[in-house]
Amino acid sequence: MATTLSRKEAEQRRLRGIALLDQGWSQSGVARALGVTPAAVCQWTKARRDGGEAALRARPHPGPTPKLSDRQMLRLEKLLLQGPTRHGYATELWTLSRVAQVIHKHFGTTYDPSGIWHVLRRLGWSCQKPQRRARERDEQAVVQWRKRDWPRIKKSPA
Repeated sequence: MATTLSRKEAEQRRLRGIALLDQGWSQSGVARALGVTPAAVCQWTKARRDGGEAALRARPHPGPTPKLSDRQMLRLEKLLLQGPTRHGYATELWTLSRVAQVIHKHFGTTYDPSGIWHVLRRLGWSCQKPQRRARERDEQAVVQWRKRDWPRIKKSPA
């Protein structure tokens, strides 16, 4: 049964497995006790033999370095909070391509619109759809219509 552990939890499991091996447990016994395959325990043993306990420690995920620094990300968020119309767009809707254009204009960095999603997630932003409601909508009239007219109009079971 596959489980998803955080990096820290996986590190703790590896260290626990090595501690059990040091106590004289067999590799298959450690594997059963920790819910992993014997091959995993074998890899942990080899890693410790080759690199010591440091080889069993959790390491950050190696990924590409971001094109925008943390300081630039703060500035970008301030720019985005000003709204699209402030940057010359006709509507108050940020799209991925619009954000990419703002980044290029202010920071000189090019992003594919599909990569902008990662930038927005890094800022803690999420995808949002604007509500489709008329600005002139009268909520009071809608409530009255639902109470008075809708029961009269809707079909009732035969």
